[in-house]
Amino acid sequence: MADRVPRYLDDVDQGKLIYPACRRTLSDADGDVASVWDQTRLEAMRYVMMVPGREFGLLSEAARQLEMIDAYLFQRPHAETVIEFTGTATADFSVAILAGLNWLTQCAQTAGVDPARQSGTIRHFRKLVTLAQQWWLTEGASERCAHLLSHGEQPPLMLYMIWSEYTRLAKPITAAAIFGGSANRSTKLVALPADLIPRFEAAGDPGDLAGI
Repeated sequence: MADRVPRYLDDVDQGKLIYPACRRTLSDADGDVASVWDQTRLEAMRYVMMVPGREFGLLSEAARQLEMIDAYLFQRPHAETVIEFTGTATADFSVAILAGLNWLTQCAQTAGVDPARQSGTIRHFRKLVTLAQQWWLTEGASERCAHLLSHGEQPPLMLYMIWSEYTRLAKPITAAAIFGGSANRSTKLVALPADLIPRFEAAGDPGDLAGI
């Protein structure tokens, strides 16, 4: 992640890619469904990667999850995608997470996602974080976390929750951008592989679409 985000933004700065990804067409560089989905979530994740101090342990270390979760739940929601950092890592990560969610809401509007599908974005993630707080407050949480990680599963670490939520939200944006809304969908689908839509609908991650 630390390498992918700046590499993507470098390609954008050099004019190699249309930005944001939700504005691309099939004929553009990285205009395929997997790339648009993946890079839309990278655009949201860039805010987290910009936080000064690089205290990413707040997002990924079991011992620091309650500290980070408490800070996020304390943070007042905002609607900004241009942010200023405070110098306090927990507050800065909280502000950055919200900025990423706001970016995805903005992209959803740009791509023409049905407004009903993009409402309550911040509220939904807050519910997830509240459930994670309860998980971490139970006895033996750190041990359960280690067990899950050792078996290739994902405990409710903030980093995983952020990435998973950004991935989920980027999917309908990609669908609207690539497949189009009801008014222009039939025109766009002519140029797409016949099996793309069912594969896309079944996919949980852009990596599931390898080869398309």
